Amino acid sequence: MDECVFCRILRNEIPSRKIYEDEKLLVIEDIAPVAPVHFLFIPKKHFANCLVMSPEDNNLLGHVFQVAGRLAREKGVAAEGFRIVNNTNEAAGQSVYHIHFHMIAGRHLAWPPG
Repeated sequence: MDECVFCRILRNEIPSRKIYEDEKLLVIEDIAPVAPVHFLFIPKKHFANCLVMSPEDNNLLGHVFQVAGRLAREKGVAAEGFRIVNNTNEAAGQSVYHIHFHMIAGRHLAWPPG
């Protein structure tokens, strides 16, 4: 956990461009954005991904989506639309093993992704 890049960002050891922060969650700009709006929602509690979540983590997911809705409205992308993405394990694109969510918006997002 000490070497986890997101834990280091949470401890302010690595600089980031903060969008939002509260006691449960940090939202930052992605350093390699794939769209005009690309934020990372990083829970302050460290766990790798949804495969190791516990029941006490359930409220965290609702909080992530509530904050995402608020930020989408604030950033002017709510009406146009946005995508929330969570990658689990390597084949799905997870490269940092600290659960996190991407908010992507500001351009047309094709389906299916990838």
